[in-house]
Amino acid sequence: MMNNFNERFKELVRSTGKQLIQISEELKISKQKLSHWQTGYCEPCIDDLIIVAHYFNVSIDYLVGYEQEDGTKISITKY
Repeated sequence: MMNNFNERFKELVRSTGKQLIQISEELKISKQKLSHWQTGYCEPCIDDLIIVAHYFNVSIDYLVGYEQEDGTKISITKY
């Protein structure tokens, strides 16, 4: 499984033109937690994924790397 959450999250944050602190306040999620997501130090739980997907108007599949920007599903190879 290829997980692209931190890269996709960074890009989505960048695309808003907002500071991380502003997004933190809007989502009611600590700035430290958001920063950890950006660096890949940790990943969000499913409840937080739902909040983030809704905020950025993307699917959870997109956030975790199972879907491309255009909605095309990425095939997953089992090891």
